[in-house]
Amino acid sequence: MGLFGIRDYRHLFGAQLVSLGGTGLATVALGLLAYQLAGPSAGAVLGTALAIKMVTYVVIAPIAGAYADRFERRRMLVTLDVTRAAVVLAMPFADRVWHVYVLVALLQSASAAFTPTFQAVLPDLLPDEVDYTRALSYSQLASTMETLLSPLLAAVLVTVTSFHWLFVGTAIGFLASASLVVSSRIPDATPSPRYRALDRILSGTRIFVATPRLRGLMGLNLAVAAVGAVVMVNTVNLVQQRLGRPAADVAWLLTANGAGVLVVALAVPRLLRRVTDRTLMVSGAALLVAAIAGAIACSAVAGGLSWPVLLVLWTLIGAGTGAALTPSGQVLRRSSDGADRPALFAAQFSLSHACWLLSYPIAGWVATAYGFTPTWVVLGILAAAGIVVAVRCWPSHEAAQLEHTHPAGVEHTHVAGAVTVGGGYRHSHPFVIDRLHPHWP
Repeated sequence: MGLFGIRDYRHLFGAQLVSLGGTGLATVALGLLAYQLAGPSAGAVLGTALAIKMVTYVVIAPIAGAYADRFERRRMLVTLDVTRAAVVLAMPFADRVWHVYVLVALLQSASAAFTPTFQAVLPDLLPDEVDYTRALSYSQLASTMETLLSPLLAAVLVTVTSFHWLFVGTAIGFLASASLVVSSRIPDATPSPRYRALDRILSGTRIFVATPRLRGLMGLNLAVAAVGAVVMVNTVNLVQQRLGRPAADVAWLLTANGAGVLVVALAVPRLLRRVTDRTLMVSGAALLVAAIAGAIACSAVAGGLSWPVLLVLWTLIGAGTGAALTPSGQVLRRSSDGADRPALFAAQFSLSHACWLLSYPIAGWVATAYGFTPTWVVLGILAAAGIVVAVRCWPSHEAAQLEHTHPAGVEHTHVAGAVTVGGGYRHSHPFVIDRLHPHWP
């Protein structure tokens, strides 16, 4: 309980928990709203809505991360929470498909600025590595509430009232999040040494491209998105159209997926004492590929996709997702300094959602046109390709310090104690890409 003894972290964790819990209600409600408006074409509508969400994430997140140090973090987070609450309250009144698309674009633009800003606060608030590693597991636990307790609550609510009231629950979650953020003391971001607008916006992406382990992380992002799109887009039609089960079972199947994430997320701190983050994350991605392969095999057999089989497969997908995603914050932290950290978290948010932007339309449009089996084959190939990228780009053994050479003229304080070689200086230290180290040695 030592971590929760830190008042500001406790309030921020509560803010994340209730915000994501509300978002979980909205996820279920959005799927049911799409089914109400489009019927058998709900998968295509939901795929398009989620593709719009990803476009806003990819475009807005780097801009927000680049200028996070220009604004007071607490005020920015509260404003974005209130904005999201207002947009969600308008969703029950949507009676056209394009209404859904516009509201999703507005809602997710605010989320694209909120989430990476929130994530970048934690390493500044918790400088101790042990505390931060625990906080990552708790953050993944909070994220799991979106696919575990929220769908469970949604399953109960839709049996007694219209699913439109789920949007009201979402708005309450955002307002509760705003009140908890107001009560927290949040450190402002370290000012970035970059001044040009394009340099600030692209700095996080450049760090990703130049850092081997981060290129590997991108491969894992692709694997998670390819298999996760099956859960997010195809669940509604699988349950209601193919199996003919009630709307509440959509929430129960999402709950099974969240349970898998939950179990693994809670075990991550102990697992990381025994294996490296690379081993754990690649193993999680491998489990995802195995689960989608199982779904393909069952889908190709008449009656193979029964309700018990779906529960097992969705749980395995959740477990793989938890293992592949939970340690990613620690990987980002050790790959950046304080000044570049907000931009790097924003880049991870943007680039990972670019993978979802690729996967969501495939899961929605291809499944609508050709069925589940061909769609899952395509997504399974994407996931396997992501694992290949991760294994090839991310070295299995990483030195704690890297020896490298600086040219003459570099800042004297940085090369103090370095060995003079040729026309420059040679030394070693924990290496990150920054203004003094633009290239990996």
